Amino acid sequence: MENADMPVWAALMETDPDRKVQRVAALRGGGPAMAPVAIPVPGRPARPVLVAPKALPARRSLRTPAGRAVLIHALTHIEFNAINLALDAVYRFPGLPEAFYRDWLAVAREEALHFQLLREHLRSLGSDYGALPAHDGLWQMAVATADDPLLRMALVPRVLEARGLDVTPGIQARLAQAGDLRAVEILERIHHDELGHVAVGSRWFRYLCASRGLDPEETFFALVNAHFRGRLQGPYQEEARLQAGFSPGEMAWLKARQNPPADCRF
Repeated sequence: MENADMPVWAALMETDPDRKVQRVAALRGGGPAMAPVAIPVPGRPARPVLVAPKALPARRSLRTPAGRAVLIHALTHIEFNAINLALDAVYRFPGLPEAFYRDWLAVAREEALHFQLLREHLRSLGSDYGALPAHDGLWQMAVATADDPLLRMALVPRVLEARGLDVTPGIQARLAQAGDLRAVEILERIHHDELGHVAVGSRWFRYLCASRGLDPEETFFALVNAHFRGRLQGPYQEEARLQAGFSPGEMAWLKARQNPPADCRF
């Protein structure tokens, strides 16, 4: 579906990764230009083939380009999904302050840059985005939270994306040991930006709680308990999460409920 009056929709539904990045770069602001409709599948290319997480390629040694390509491909897919998630936040929820849409368009632009940086590095390893299978967990959460911006802010930036703040330093250390300093550099940029993205989610989560007369901590706990079906995995990078808008009370609650680290296949 194409409509020049709906540039956010057009960017969201664009299937070609290069054209999606270009459309995101051209966006200049504004909230929903049409009544939101259900989007079971956003714009994405035919490849990568989407499979269950357990069917993803097994981890391989990061000492080889092929092994690093498996990891970098998974991260590239996360960033592509993150573009769609940010665009959907702009398209999905009418009636919010203009600053909400500006914030999430800025997030979309940074996610597009992350995707480009990782894809370029993936190509230097002899692969490309789409060469390996991937999973659809991030977008499934977008569908599950499509009816309420409060739920979206609680579960997408403050649960799923915040997990990146926890795991990225460890991934950087492994890549540094393998001698892939360019990947370490890219992930440093991503980690810096993602801290800001989680902070955006925290800020608008608290705004929505205040507008509804809700206690933010108790609301966060209730929404996670009621709607998050995954594992709350630790350990947490507490300092980064506090910078990104988590309260000490939220961190204590999360740590009391964390599961031990799982074999994450992204």
